[in-house]
Amino acid sequence: MGGDTLAALTVALGASWASGLNPYAAVLVLGGAEKLGLVALPPDLQALGSPWVLGVATLLFALNFLADKIPFIDSVNDVLHTAVRVPAGALLAYGAADQLGPEVAIIAGLLGGTLAAGTHIAKTGARALINTSPEPFSNITASLATDGLVFGGLMLAVLHPVAFLCVLAAFVAVLVWLLPKLVRLALLPIRRLIGRRTQE
Repeated sequence: MGGDTLAALTVALGASWASGLNPYAAVLVLGGAEKLGLVALPPDLQALGSPWVLGVATLLFALNFLADKIPFIDSVNDVLHTAVRVPAGALLAYGAADQLGPEVAIIAGLLGGTLAAGTHIAKTGARALINTSPEPFSNITASLATDGLVFGGLMLAVLHPVAFLCVLAAFVAVLVWLLPKLVRLALLPIRRLIGRRTQE
């Protein structure tokens, strides 16, 4: 696999993974890296380095940053962002792989959307569980950790593609094992609420 192909696929997978957590941070990291000359993004993604794109992404990141720190508001924010994170993951993956041919780009878009959906569901379920805690500090810590994970993970993808792919493979393996449990646990508070109303 050539260096350009590896870089394109790594950016595709990294962007879709990060979009499942925070698409605005993903755009900021990739666009900022392009703007600073740290990486040459695939042609279809070079627009991410545009001042306009970075400006809008910064504004949306700031709004999401605040909403993501407030218990229960963050869960509503996560649900609403289902319509943003998954398509963003698919679109960024498609754009990153488009130079490799239309067939590869379509496959990358499908895989990117799937990866973004899995990451998004894992985050949403985990945050719903954290919200069962009465204190707000665990919620804020989890949100900051997620933001840091996006920035760190994408910089690893840009600077050390092979290392990132190894870490991503491990993440996907854990996600496949953990996802059903997270979904069941995330639905537990709803089941308890229904159970209480039934008893009443």
